[in-house]
Amino acid sequence: MVAKALNLSGHLEGGFYRRTYQADDYETLSTEKGERFILTSIFYMLTRESPIGHFHLNKSDIVHYYHIGDPIRYTLIYPDGKLEQVIMGSDVSKGELLQLTVKGGIWKSSELLPGDYGYGLISEAVAPGFDYADMILGTNALLKEKFPQHWHIMEPLIQEQAIKHPTTR
Repeated sequence: MVAKALNLSGHLEGGFYRRTYQADDYETLSTEKGERFILTSIFYMLTRESPIGHFHLNKSDIVHYYHIGDPIRYTLIYPDGKLEQVIMGSDVSKGELLQLTVKGGIWKSSELLPGDYGYGLISEAVAPGFDYADMILGTNALLKEKFPQHWHIMEPLIQEQAIKHPTTR
């Protein structure tokens, strides 16, 4: 119901999204992979039917803003191999976060946790703006080789199918 009301579409990493903003009134940034908006923003939702945002790495920094629904657990793996798990949600007294910044170059996945809503809704602000060319989807082979010490946590959060990235612009 909420996904339909927000006009969300399936995201290749899992979950549902819709781009809500791109800074097209400003000059774009030149990157090694092409021109980028200085900022983009999306709604992103996980549901019982699509409860995992599979492991991926973005080149850009992303600020996540929790809105409503069930809590969402983020698993982050830093370039040095450090693993961190945090929960975004509305219960700040339990340490749940309303805002989470993930710098570019950090592997991340997200999981909807059990709750009454059956979904969790966040927004993301991405700078430089998101482009699929700046995103790597994790595979079993790649992540097991890079982070074997975390394999037991990562394995259920990896989407192994070969997926062709759509064109962003």
